[in-house]
Amino acid sequence: MKQNLIIIVLLLGSVSLAFAQESGGNKFKKYWNSLVNGNVDRTYEKKVDMSYAVAPCYAREGGVGIGGGATGLYRLDRRDSTMQPSDFSVTGSMAVKGFYGITVKGNNNFKGNRTRLSYLLQFQNKNLDFWGISFDACSLNPISAYKRQFVKWESDYVYKLAKDFHIGVALNLNYTKASDVISPSYLEGQKSSYFFTGIGASMSYDTRDFILNPKEGVYFMVKEVYYPGFASSHGKDIFATTLIFDYYQRAWKGCVFALDLYGQFNGNDVPWALREELGGGSSRMRGYYGGRYIDNNQVAVQLELRQHIYSRVGCVAWVGGGTVFPSFDRLMGENILPNYGVGVRLEFKHNVNIRLDYGFGKETAGFVFQFAEAF
Repeated sequence: MKQNLIIIVLLLGSVSLAFAQESGGNKFKKYWNSLVNGNVDRTYEKKVDMSYAVAPCYAREGGVGIGGGATGLYRLDRRDSTMQPSDFSVTGSMAVKGFYGITVKGNNNFKGNRTRLSYLLQFQNKNLDFWGISFDACSLNPISAYKRQFVKWESDYVYKLAKDFHIGVALNLNYTKASDVISPSYLEGQKSSYFFTGIGASMSYDTRDFILNPKEGVYFMVKEVYYPGFASSHGKDIFATTLIFDYYQRAWKGCVFALDLYGQFNGNDVPWALREELGGGSSRMRGYYGGRYIDNNQVAVQLELRQHIYSRVGCVAWVGGGTVFPSFDRLMGENILPNYGVGVRLEFKHNVNIRLDYGFGKETAGFVFQFAEAF
């Protein structure tokens, strides 16, 4: 694993360098300049300031593979210097354990700086280890396996009511399928596939100086999403509540303390496809195998120290914990799982980092390789 980590860092440019050389000197020079000078803000002179790279990758769920990514910054109004630039990223990977997927996400700030569209489109095919669909089952069941495929769309359109207060509307689409299930009883009688349509509303208070890499500010958001039974294959109404509180404070020179409190509450007995996976993403409980613990709801907290080292290089260390649980009356302190780790940062675009984290937890550890900060 450590060798793969070194490969990711060192070959991020060199693999792409060899590829670019084959395409001609001019293309190579242009590409190499985009890597070397990628952290310079070009959004006032370019329609889209974009960089990309191809490199070996590693993930606990997929193993060793090849991955690529592109990220860009742009401004719909290049005359407005007070507005944050819009951003987007496209990442994809294929791995030896049958994993392949692509993710498109971004934040589009419209002219006038009063509205923003945030979006996430994701497709993944995973051959995964499987322990069940509840915390108790995941704690007791022996390891099994299944294949999980899903297509997911999440979007939030946010309107600024006042200087730092926003309201928004949300649209979620989710199709998830389980196949090749070695232990069908682990699904507890639920369907092997589900489709959901969700509509929602949100309120937020946001003073962050830059969404992808905040140095100071507060972000508090509450969102309610309604999945009507008639618009899903579940046939029953589901209400899901998301609470996020993030706080960022400059400490000493080049150092930022960042705090993240997260809660996702989906009610009782929701289908497995909408349940929370501890460590299932790249933002929270880093290092846990996605799907090692699954249940209806999740709470998590993390405190991170972000230290700039030199030029475009930085490092982080974090500590936190979290759990998944079936209902509030069964949220028990002994089920809180620890999480901590360290990581390195490389400023890939202006104020946008590539992050490589190594997280630890209860009898687990693993890498996370992603664009932008965890929160």
